[in-house]
Amino acid sequence: MTDRRPGVLSPWLTTLDHRDIGRYYLLFGALSGVWGGTDALAVRTELLSPAVDLWPPGTYDAFFTTHGVTMLFFFATPVAFGFANYLVPLLIGADDMAFPRVNATAFWLLPPALVLARAGTVGHLLGVGWLAPPATGWTMYPPLSVEGPGLGFDFLLLGLHLAGVSTILSAVNLIVTIVMERESVTWATLDIYSWSMLTTAGLVLFAFPVLGSTLLMLLLDRHVGTVFFATDGGGPILFQHLFWFFGHPEVYILILPAMGLISHILPRFAGRRLFGFRYVVYSTLAIGVLSFGVWAHHMFTTGIDPRLQASFMAVSLAIAVPSAVKTFNWITTLWNGRVRLTAPMLFCLAAVSLFVLGGVTGVFLASIPVDLVLHGTAFVVGHFHLLLVGTITTALFAASYYWFPLIVGRWYDPGLARAHFWLTAVGTVLAFCPLLVAGALGLPRRMATYPADFAVWHTIATVGAYIIATGQLLWLLNVVTAVRNGELVENCPVPRSIDHEWRTRDDTSRD
Repeated sequence: MTDRRPGVLSPWLTTLDHRDIGRYYLLFGALSGVWGGTDALAVRTELLSPAVDLWPPGTYDAFFTTHGVTMLFFFATPVAFGFANYLVPLLIGADDMAFPRVNATAFWLLPPALVLARAGTVGHLLGVGWLAPPATGWTMYPPLSVEGPGLGFDFLLLGLHLAGVSTILSAVNLIVTIVMERESVTWATLDIYSWSMLTTAGLVLFAFPVLGSTLLMLLLDRHVGTVFFATDGGGPILFQHLFWFFGHPEVYILILPAMGLISHILPRFAGRRLFGFRYVVYSTLAIGVLSFGVWAHHMFTTGIDPRLQASFMAVSLAIAVPSAVKTFNWITTLWNGRVRLTAPMLFCLAAVSLFVLGGVTGVFLASIPVDLVLHGTAFVVGHFHLLLVGTITTALFAASYYWFPLIVGRWYDPGLARAHFWLTAVGTVLAFCPLLVAGALGLPRRMATYPADFAVWHTIATVGAYIIATGQLLWLLNVVTAVRNGELVENCPVPRSIDHEWRTRDDTSRD
């Protein structure tokens, strides 16, 4: 299905073509990422000094909340499903997604969801008093989330619920497409990226309904008088169990597509096939299963039964094994390969390197005694940002450059792409590695104020954040320039281009 459907609105708004929908997801995710990134810069700028001297009371907490929500639900997830929308039907030989109308509906739920989620913060900045900003953090823990006044948080809950419905629809569509729409592609010959997205979609089906139910219960507690999360009955602990049953699989919902992209792209520029393809698939499935058995490692400090703590620690340590299998296979694929340091390959190498660093720090946090010391510190912030920014985002950038000629039909500027890479890689290390050190020394997280002894670490981290932001400006410049004036891609049919090696000006080692 390739035609745009005419309708009351412009055919661009009524299209059912999976490639159009994929482009819309990517554009929406990019714009949301810019918006969420400005929240991060606002937070980091405040943290340049130990005192609260930049934003009015409550504004820091609002930026802190909407940054996490925007980047997780409206940037990383839509971009991951955007690539899946565009690429999976081409990879498996399908004409389109199994349910094109459901596919379009899933996307068009996202813009109003984003508006609802951010309405409170925007209203606060504009001085709308009755629209109090959400200031609970992205985890929304009660009793603060139950007792907090204002409609801004209610709008946030409704926006997240709508985004969850969108993601579930996309996951169902993706599963049916891969299972039922394959043409001349067997399970044995299914590509690694499609395997990763199939596993991701399965995780969504089990995780996101739990989040949606939890958000509805929270809304009922706030406005109807129910006591699902009442403090007297242990409600805050119940909320944490429900939230993290979704929250930790959500990490793998984000990182499995990134791993699939790395596994697909890296071999193209290493001059070799992916080493141990079958075991990479097995490790993907293992991560999908184990991801639902680790949620309570976020709750080691809450006083839950030590026997439960020990079991969750064991599974949390065990899930590092399939992740290590992938890392070993990526490194072995590179070994003795003819590596070509194009922009996609540079971002893949950065993603692998930062995944090792972020993953190792996660193993420390999976240990109960270590987590009891580091849980409330900036060490945790450094750890998960090395994964979310250092691995997931860099892998998405690798894919954006690798398939840019296919999706846009024009070439990007390789010089700007390399500058983008170096600014992103160096900025990521500067922004988050100091937080590991400062957290180990006791720097608390989530707070706008902190002891003056830690000012130097926050200064370094803020400089790193601005370097990252500069790199993303170069990426936006590269994309806009290429779309308007880039060299046209000639004679590149889809069956060949989907796995094409893109031997272009970007290939620094071409004979």
